Amino acid sequence: MYNLLEELIKQPKESEWVEFKENYHSAEEIGEAISALANGASLYNNQFGYMIFGVQDSPQMVTGTEFKFSKKKKGKEELENWILQRLAPRIDFRYYEFDYKGKDVVIIEIPSAVSQPVRFINIAYIRVGSYTRKLVEFPDKEKKLWEKKLEKAFEKGIAIRLTDADGVVSLLDTQAYFDLLSLPYPTSRSAVLEKLENERFIKKLTSGYSVTKLGGILFAKDINNFPTLSRKAVRVIVYKGNNRINTEREQPGAKGYAVGFNNLVNWVNDRLPANEEIGRAFREDVRMYPEIAIRELAANALIHQDFNETGIGPIIEIFSDRIEFTNPGLPLIKTSRFIDEFQSRNEDLAAFMRRIKICEEKGSGIDKVIFNVELYQLPAPDFQAKEKNTKVILYGYKTLNDMDKKDKIRACYQHACLCYVSNEKMSNQSLRERFKIDEKNAAIASRIIKDTLGANLIKEDDPDSNSRKYAKYIPFWA
Repeated sequence: MYNLLEELIKQPKESEWVEFKENYHSAEEIGEAISALANGASLYNNQFGYMIFGVQDSPQMVTGTEFKFSKKKKGKEELENWILQRLAPRIDFRYYEFDYKGKDVVIIEIPSAVSQPVRFINIAYIRVGSYTRKLVEFPDKEKKLWEKKLEKAFEKGIAIRLTDADGVVSLLDTQAYFDLLSLPYPTSRSAVLEKLENERFIKKLTSGYSVTKLGGILFAKDINNFPTLSRKAVRVIVYKGNNRINTEREQPGAKGYAVGFNNLVNWVNDRLPANEEIGRAFREDVRMYPEIAIRELAANALIHQDFNETGIGPIIEIFSDRIEFTNPGLPLIKTSRFIDEFQSRNEDLAAFMRRIKICEEKGSGIDKVIFNVELYQLPAPDFQAKEKNTKVILYGYKTLNDMDKKDKIRACYQHACLCYVSNEKMSNQSLRERFKIDEKNAAIASRIIKDTLGANLIKEDDPDSNSRKYAKYIPFWA
């Protein structure tokens, strides 16, 4: 903190992201300042804003302060918690109390606003020179701040600040990074840190290092050591039967996504039922679900989650007749277009997961899920957008007779999509092959096609053709 304080007092004056105070005046003043400095830091592309107690302004001089953040209360409540409960979003500000050359100093370190302006008691503030004002009074600044929403992705945020390099290697599994990329481990710590910094997993600060949320979520040895990330650990729940009444086992994740992904997939696969015969594709003891589908859907739940949805992370739930993959946040594209379109709200995370072969290239993962589901003759996956989350349900094997009308329509539509993205077109014959329907029962496939046409999910490739026998079909969006 010495080096940081000395850098800050070199500032020519207070600014939109730095404020100096000699002593405490009120809890409200600090709350408003935290809002203003978080927003100001965002506008000026700084990682943090700072409020420093014990420094005189104009000129900057360390005078010391009587204020002790750790001991101050608002009513009967600790000051830190009182302020935190009134911030939206609840940013992870930190305070540091220390002695500087015989004088007491307090530094409040405030993360830059990320996805929206930071508000205190429902009002957003901004620093204008050395004054704290309401953001709404400055529409140009407010507009610029909202425009930064897309620039300030989750991955670029700060997960934790560390005083030295020892903290980095103690919290991050640096060996795993080099192993996953098949690179030799450097002979010096400085080379390790340089590589992590180039990947934007850490940032060198004036004093110490910060671990970015991207670095923490991928390579944490124990994600619980990162307060802002701990709720984003993957949970796997195994139930007895086909409902949530009886839980057999619950396994919370502890490692970063890159470090722990293979163990996650193996753990899930080891708890899946096997089928002695799955349709006509296999006649041996195999798992009921294709591993590539488990792997891709688990990766999608991690990559496509909305990290701004607080208090919950990805969940994988295993039932006797299905698996459900749930991630926080609504999808950026319609669920009906998962097979042919791709858009990720966490592109840096997705890009690295592709580099280490955890997930497929853009837009190809769901294709492979559908292909393997058809190979195993399983019901079509069900992609659902809920109120605040996205869910994918992978069903266990059913005969065609056991599938309901919705199952058949969903399977027909997904088969048409798979054909189309493979530069082919669905036909009665191709659908019969998907369901393993004998040619003599072609009318069954015709009925499923008719129902899917009626649901407006597919259309005829050539509406003017009079031939029903050789008719081709394409998705509604083609």
